[in-house]
Amino acid sequence: MPSLKDVKMKIVGVGKTKQITRAMNMVASAKLRGAQARIERFRPYAAKYRHVLAELAGKAEDDAHPLLAEHQEKARCAIIVVTSDRGLCGGFNANIINTALKLAAEKRSEGMEVQFACVGRKGRDAIRSAGQEITLAYGDRMSSVDFALASSVAQEMIHGYETLALDEVWMVYGEFVSMGHQPPRSLRLLPLTTPEAEQTEESPAGAGSDYLYEPREDLLLAELLPSYVKVQVYRGLLDTAASEHAARMAAMDNATRNCNELINTLTLLYNKTRQASITSELIDIVGGAEALNG
Repeated sequence: MPSLKDVKMKIVGVGKTKQITRAMNMVASAKLRGAQARIERFRPYAAKYRHVLAELAGKAEDDAHPLLAEHQEKARCAIIVVTSDRGLCGGFNANIINTALKLAAEKRSEGMEVQFACVGRKGRDAIRSAGQEITLAYGDRMSSVDFALASSVAQEMIHGYETLALDEVWMVYGEFVSMGHQPPRSLRLLPLTTPEAEQTEESPAGAGSDYLYEPREDLLLAELLPSYVKVQVYRGLLDTAASEHAARMAAMDNATRNCNELINTLTLLYNKTRQASITSELIDIVGGAEALNG
């Protein structure tokens, strides 16, 4: 049985860990409010932008813009992986990374070469450890997400697609659905999905609209298509940032509850150990008194 001093030191140590997890939970909660407000304001804009542009692209010719053209030979695919810079958020990053690796395996089974563009230190380190090719990496940038970062990542992908260095561009990120649900999502950025093939919750079947465009479709596409890629990448960054804080809140809340349970268990062990020590001392005293009386 452990000594009273050892058990007491463990209780103190777990108590300090509990203070840390509670503090991290409060910090994540404060950051989540701002991140959640940003993605909730931006998501309807990004969804409508995607839907309207898909409608516009469906009416235009395939050669109206290089970003619309389906390449005849699909040999190279780029996957943008958006994760957090820090851990302690449960399996959030691991789920995104596993989804990206599964997508890469599917593309390789189709005969395509796969390269990764990583935003976030956790994804960069994991993809590198898996021996995958990383052509673009942004570490320690998720603490302050801005449109300039999304624009830089998207511009690299656009340049690769226009120069035929890439045939498909995908993005894998964590979608903020609710406080307790942040599933990984895969989104094909290039080539643009047509309305007939795009059946999502944001643009369900039969939700098409007839728009009048001024100026011509090809002139609009030249301006809107590059912006579309940047907008969708920015949405992925905002979604992942909000999801990270929500996942960390849940992880720290679970850790705090585990600390409470461990403290209760250790306190019970401490009381049992102390009672056993007192009983042993009493037995020694009684035994000594009996010996003296004898």
